[in-house]
Amino acid sequence: GIFGDYDVDGASSTALLGNYFSQINLDFEIYIPDRKKEGYGPSIKSFQELIDKKVNVIFTVDCGTLSFDAVNYANKKNIDVIVLDHHQSQIDLPKAYSIVNPNRFDDKSSLHYLCAAGVVFIFLVEMNSIIPKKERSKINLLSYLDLVSLATVADVVPLIGLNRAYVKQGLKIFQSRLCLKIFVTHFSLVQNLNEETIAFQVAPRLNASGRIGSAFLTYQFLVSTDPHKIESYINKSWQKCL
Repeated sequence: GIFGDYDVDGASSTALLGNYFSQINLDFEIYIPDRKKEGYGPSIKSFQELIDKKVNVIFTVDCGTLSFDAVNYANKKNIDVIVLDHHQSQIDLPKAYSIVNPNRFDDKSSLHYLCAAGVVFIFLVEMNSIIPKKERSKINLLSYLDLVSLATVADVVPLIGLNRAYVKQGLKIFQSRLCLKIFVTHFSLVQNLNEETIAFQVAPRLNASGRIGSAFLTYQFLVSTDPHKIESYINKSWQKCL
């Protein structure tokens, strides 16, 4: 199970994990909460919905560092929780299987400036190093950097260090992903596609679905490879609201 936040960083992080799991043939379920009805972060109810779908591990992305009740509930149900997050922790941490977060109180990585998608990418690099070589050969992690760069700019984290590298490389392949290519073409952004365009033209539109409707739409858009569906997502949501 993947529990993602409802902004661009959360949806991009969810898409990164989802794409990776699809490529190595792992079944997974997605849960992105409703901003107005459910608020930020996992709840007992949302975890139960994932558990009802027979998941045996839950990843939280862009959230989870302060989700004590939900993690305790998962533990009682014998479900492991892996937190991939970048929000500041308290001294006490939920009793998750693992909390990967450069803003843990005890972290010494000096990568506190990363957004969640940046953290997820590092996690996938490590995971890719330990899966069987046959599975690893199917995956080009560098092709994921468009999503990492999108999230990095959208979350307004400083473009320094690893973030700068993410964005520099991600911009080179930004239009290689069909959904992003159609998106920037639809809104006439192709000629001047840089970090400023993403910050003020792309990210606000993608964030809008989580604010006025369902952020699950943003996730669906980011993983879609069907041009007709992609156009439908654009016309039904962002075209109407902006």
